Amino acid sequence: MVTDIGGRRLTFSEEFDNHELDPAVWSPHYLPAWSSRAHTAATYRISDSCLHLSIPPEQPLWLAGEHSALRVSGIQSGNGSGAVGSTLGQQPPFDGAVVREHQPEFRGWTPAGGYLEIRMRATVSPRSMFAWWMVGLEDVPERSAEICVAEIFGDTITSSTSAAVGTGLHPFRDPSVVDDFTTTVLPIDVSDFHDYAVEWTPDAVEFYVDGTFVRRCINPPTYPMQMMLAVFDFPERSNGADDDLVPEMVVDHLRGYA
Repeated sequence: MVTDIGGRRLTFSEEFDNHELDPAVWSPHYLPAWSSRAHTAATYRISDSCLHLSIPPEQPLWLAGEHSALRVSGIQSGNGSGAVGSTLGQQPPFDGAVVREHQPEFRGWTPAGGYLEIRMRATVSPRSMFAWWMVGLEDVPERSAEICVAEIFGDTITSSTSAAVGTGLHPFRDPSVVDDFTTTVLPIDVSDFHDYAVEWTPDAVEFYVDGTFVRRCINPPTYPMQMMLAVFDFPERSNGADDDLVPEMVVDHLRGYA
């Protein structure tokens, strides 16, 4: 049973104990406004109390044409957009992007602070990556900043069992947030489970891996943000003999504490 820890009160717990995602919390799509729900559906399964996000060889490109080619399986705890043809939507993939499919407002778990943690592992190659980040709901364009808790590209993983873990802030269209993002090489094997966490207050965000402090950023966004969990594949980075590889991100739990 999950309990309060270190004087913190448990406010949210996703243990992936059911066979399907809770539709009141999760949407199994990645930024569908810029494409469509049909073309952004995640490939996933839940087994052994873990969420498995994967990208099989037959999974199509997320958005062909105007954007660098990528394939993705992701889930998010919020969604919404303006009308078709408008520019109002979450994390537009390029300047001038317009909504292709209207997304009704959806709000699952959207905290505005606290101690948040995920336990996850991944199998990725030099052409793939996985991440957990949070973004503003963009109900107004200024509420668009990002808190990236862990972003790991496969080409940063070394034979000496280390990886570069990206953490920090991106302002996007929020003028009150300063871009502060970097990678830190840590002695971890990302194919094993590790705990990635952020302590989020109005003054700062502090990032941790397996309980060890990594870095601190000041003046983060203070508005509600939605969770983004995803594994990515970049076919243009192929070495010509790796099209059969299946990137996978496995999440054991996601929790929030006040």
